[in-house]
Amino acid sequence: MTIRTRMAPSPTGEFHIGSMRTLMYNWALARKLGGQFILRIEDTDKERYVEGAVERMLLVIKKYGFDWDEGPQVGGKYGPYVQSERLDIYKKYALELVEKGKAYFCFCAEERLEKLREQQRKEKKPVTKYDRHCLDLSKEGIEGNLKGEKPYVIRMKIPDDEIVEVADLILGKMSFPSNDLDDQILLKSDGFPTYHLGVVVDDHLMEITHILRGREWLASTPKHVLLYRAFGWKEPVFAHLPVLREVDSTKKMSKRLGDVAASDFLKAGYLPEALDNFIMFLGWNPGTEKEVYTIDEFVKDFSIEKIQKSEMSAFDRQKLSWFNGLYIRNTPLGRLFEKIESWHKEFGVKMECGKFGKDFDLKVLSLVQERMKTLSEFNDLTSYFYNRPIVNSEKLASFSGDLRKSKEIIEKYLGVYEHISEDAWKKDDLDKISHEKLLEWGYKPKEAFMTLRYAVCGTEFTPPLFDVFNLIGKKETIERLKSVL
Repeated sequence: MTIRTRMAPSPTGEFHIGSMRTLMYNWALARKLGGQFILRIEDTDKERYVEGAVERMLLVIKKYGFDWDEGPQVGGKYGPYVQSERLDIYKKYALELVEKGKAYFCFCAEERLEKLREQQRKEKKPVTKYDRHCLDLSKEGIEGNLKGEKPYVIRMKIPDDEIVEVADLILGKMSFPSNDLDDQILLKSDGFPTYHLGVVVDDHLMEITHILRGREWLASTPKHVLLYRAFGWKEPVFAHLPVLREVDSTKKMSKRLGDVAASDFLKAGYLPEALDNFIMFLGWNPGTEKEVYTIDEFVKDFSIEKIQKSEMSAFDRQKLSWFNGLYIRNTPLGRLFEKIESWHKEFGVKMECGKFGKDFDLKVLSLVQERMKTLSEFNDLTSYFYNRPIVNSEKLASFSGDLRKSKEIIEKYLGVYEHISEDAWKKDDLDKISHEKLLEWGYKPKEAFMTLRYAVCGTEFTPPLFDVFNLIGKKETIERLKSVL
């Protein structure tokens, strides 16, 4: 049997980072077992459809480094791979279920359904369910309604008093009472399928063998199993993945707590390869201490047996920053600068660098590379190399405890620095003479060097002080100290 997995996002918003995790696992399983990975667009929710979302989805999936064997922009023998182009197919199969007695026409108006739901809520029913008002309509009544073009939906006829058993590769064997299930709408009045009909028909026709999806879809699985059986089709293998949550939350990741779209993380300055490495561990564990994985290594080690059975997996943003910082530090300097430039251009962020040539920019980057956790931090960490900072006198005084003493420190070091030749303006020489004078004048290192650091850089957080002085040069260092005075 050829393994065929799929990802079927809906363009009702931006591609979620959790969906990227699901895509990665499906993709990895297909790649490991020599199968095919299919991408399908489920765009049947017209009310929530977001213009341009499909194009952005495809682009961000590629940016994260993934491809697909069949689907939009690629094609394949099971197409079309966009659900809105397959409406005749869904109607055909919905009517087939009606003919088999596994589904039925429902002509109830929305007003009646809302009253029914309200009544069931008043009665404190655990779930609101359709009351099968249209289940026993006569053949003549149905034909009359159809001829009169009365709006209808097609509902699935859920069997009574059955236990629906589902074999899940992660969770094991699970049982669901059919009496807890509603007679789900399969085909809407506008001719579009609901998720349940569309996903089952497409997965069958596209010969999907393994379905890896989030735990939030587990409640839908017995309905899908019943549909497979109603059609007389072989069921695929199911595996439900842990839902992603924030570290300090017990609820699914939400925009209220931070970025959740896959594109948001790229915009924030995270590297695709670091994101991939982080996402791998959101529900999967190799069972070793190894944490740094390339995509190829992940595919080699991936297996469904190593996916966690827990309901949720923590999305640790600090861990993501750690991964990203690691990848930034391990990226060659020139390549890292190219990534920073590309990031700035793509997201329209103004770059501070470029004023003094690329060699200068690379030297600046070499001083802050170890401290960067995202590409977006480059500007914040280096702005004082390109622009004279605004110095707050109260802050300046805080390092020595007294503004007069801060002024004295600056004046004394300024007098020393002015007499150092351009040729001798080197990091090691500056360090040596500055420490000699520190001992001579009796200042503490923090009060002297933090005062100088803040006076020249406008921040107390910089690379080693004399690396900074060396790079911006004697003239600029002197002028900044004089400006502060």
